[in-house]
Amino acid sequence: MTQPIKPHPLFARFYAKIAGPALEKAGIAEHRSRLLAGLAGEVIEIGAGNGLNFPHYPPEVTRLVAVEPEPNLRALAQDRASATSLPTETCEARAERLPFPDATFDAAVVCLTLCSIADPHAALAELHRVLRPDGELRFFEHVQARSPATRRVQRALDATVWPRLMGGCHTGRDTQTAIAAAGFTMTTVDRFDFPETRIPMPTGAHILGTAVRSADGGTR
Repeated sequence: MTQPIKPHPLFARFYAKIAGPALEKAGIAEHRSRLLAGLAGEVIEIGAGNGLNFPHYPPEVTRLVAVEPEPNLRALAQDRASATSLPTETCEARAERLPFPDATFDAAVVCLTLCSIADPHAALAELHRVLRPDGELRFFEHVQARSPATRRVQRALDATVWPRLMGGCHTGRDTQTAIAAAGFTMTTVDRFDFPETRIPMPTGAHILGTAVRSADGGTR
């Protein structure tokens, strides 16, 4: 049975008014552009939020399906999409159960979203399913830190207050391993800290890269 979609109105307001603009001020636009450069054809983005990636999609994208379960963020994404020439469809769905046939899309995008999905492994399996053979996955996510001390902080936060305050976000997921386990072959991975600060942040470690859908599938 599919779990009902639960709104997070307070987090949606916080992200749209505070967190999103703060990331833009810190220079995240450069990473959004790197993430989406060269995409073409039909693309699905899960966890599209309020559509901050939309201006960075190249004109070669002929169809963008933006999946966002949170109704407040989805409404903001619809407004943002209407102000661009990008052919965008916003969709209410859970990433773990996408309402699209197999092999529908040329590419898939995950951007700061696998941290918040209840079952990221199921979501990645669904992306593998809806991608065409040799389809590409673009990812930009904050991940498990390299430092053992920061990992301990991440584990403590993830087990207590962080997911409750941040719309289900987890600070320390091993997303690169999860992508490979879902049947994707890594082609590029850039690991870096963002934003750059003197004090280590629990959400500071990021990966940005590309992976290709393997023909034999992954684990579910």
